[in-house]
Amino acid sequence: METLSIILFLLLAVVVSGALARMLPFAVPTPLVQILLGAAIGLSTSHRVALDPELFLFLFLPPLLFLDGWRIPKDELFKDLPTVVELALGLVLLTVIGMGLLIHWMIPAMPLAVAFALAAVVSPTDPIAVSAIAARVPIPKRMMHILEGESLLNDASGLVCLRFAVAAALTGSFSAGEAALTFAWVAGAGLVIGVLVTLAVSRAKAWVTRRWGEDTGSQILVSLLIPFGSYLLAEHLHASGILAAVSAGVTMTFAEISRQAMAVTRMRRNSVWDTLQFTLNGVIFVLLGEQLPGIVADARQTVLLTGHHSPWWLGIYVVAIVAGLAALRFAWVWTSLRLTILRKREGLAEMRSPNWRLVAATSFAGVRGAITLAGVLTLPLALNDGSPFPARDLAIFLAAGVIIVSLVIASVALPVLLKDLVLPPEPSRQAEEDAARIATAEAAIRAVERRQHALGEEHDDPDLYAGAGTRVMDFYRERIEGLGDGRGGEARAQERLVSELRLIGIQAERARLLELARSRAVGSETARKLTRELDLAEARHRG
Repeated sequence: METLSIILFLLLAVVVSGALARMLPFAVPTPLVQILLGAAIGLSTSHRVALDPELFLFLFLPPLLFLDGWRIPKDELFKDLPTVVELALGLVLLTVIGMGLLIHWMIPAMPLAVAFALAAVVSPTDPIAVSAIAARVPIPKRMMHILEGESLLNDASGLVCLRFAVAAALTGSFSAGEAALTFAWVAGAGLVIGVLVTLAVSRAKAWVTRRWGEDTGSQILVSLLIPFGSYLLAEHLHASGILAAVSAGVTMTFAEISRQAMAVTRMRRNSVWDTLQFTLNGVIFVLLGEQLPGIVADARQTVLLTGHHSPWWLGIYVVAIVAGLAALRFAWVWTSLRLTILRKREGLAEMRSPNWRLVAATSFAGVRGAITLAGVLTLPLALNDGSPFPARDLAIFLAAGVIIVSLVIASVALPVLLKDLVLPPEPSRQAEEDAARIATAEAAIRAVERRQHALGEEHDDPDLYAGAGTRVMDFYRERIEGLGDGRGGEARAQERLVSELRLIGIQAERARLLELARSRAVGSETARKLTRELDLAEARHRG
């Protein structure tokens, strides 16, 4: 009963934190509010939440990474893929090696493998925390897409590096050749397993739906189980469950294009996933706050591991790690942009040197958050011989400090750096969207005309069907001409026919949009936006 009460308090803290973040007259990131509320819960009770590392990893990371992979704009990701890969793979490897050596140099008592493990968990960034910070000073869309893509990939790469570091700490040995082969299997098999699981589940759902119809509740539940199934299967085969969850999410986008669910299913499923994402991210930060009193209380004992006696040394180490992370990120972003400019110049394209404020903003946007906390809490409690895992409490303290300090610094620096920052205009997608609307409307008019004529031939009152069909087709013609939204009151019988013909038109629009998306005539963002509008229209007419 006490555990259930703690869970309810954590959920209540997540709800209250969102309201408090909006009520405050000054911009405070929601994650910081959640950490403070979690600390209040930790101070108000003597009971501490005992976090099992493997259970914590399994419950929180698969659904969050799956959803990130599912919802990230694919076209924008592919457009900036070289930049994203440079940040997500190159920068992560540089961070793990550079910060691992720095941490071991600062704290010789921390074994090198544990230092690398700590560096691996602080390498992933958290775009959700960045979005909360920049809520009142919006981040440019392209920059946010790059940060989202980076976070999606560096979560996986950072946690894979953590896996190798922990294995080295447990076994006391490390072989570069063996690690390379293991990495190839862990990464490759994980990616393939995620793709195969999503495709298999999607095909099975489509087959069941065609034969026996679709049940909204079970469809939503299946989508919730896919990341966990991918993760468990990959881990059972000694592959990366994290990468399996990511690839399953990315594949979900393309599987959905081919096997459309009912509009009401997608709408309800989106609501469920929005709630789940808000809850899991919030609970992670609240749990961090809840653990803080115990972590701080043990600071005097923890600092002894470093060879010092004053707890202030822990604060110095946290600041040094944050400074090292920022310096590495700034140097990498600047170098990456300069190389991109040189490549553009070789292609005879006009490019200017990067604005230092843009580079600094991109650097400070590397906020650490939920994945860092989840990763550090998965450090084993004991070695293979049963002895305590070396410097585990110290690693957790330093990781928690890095999360909080990076959040505070970014909440102050990002609004200043982004304010009035002039960036090159982003290409408008309005023409693409307008063309897609016209194409789907024309397809709907043709479908309604066919159905209208068929009904008129089958019944004795063709005028009724002609009037209903005209109203629906006028709706689409007005869309094409930009004249209105097709409002108008009619008799009850005609309204039913209007709804029937409107649904036929919506299905035709959906089929045409599917063809455009498959042929990549429209981007994923445009397809998602139009699909959402069609879902709302279908739900309204079916209701």
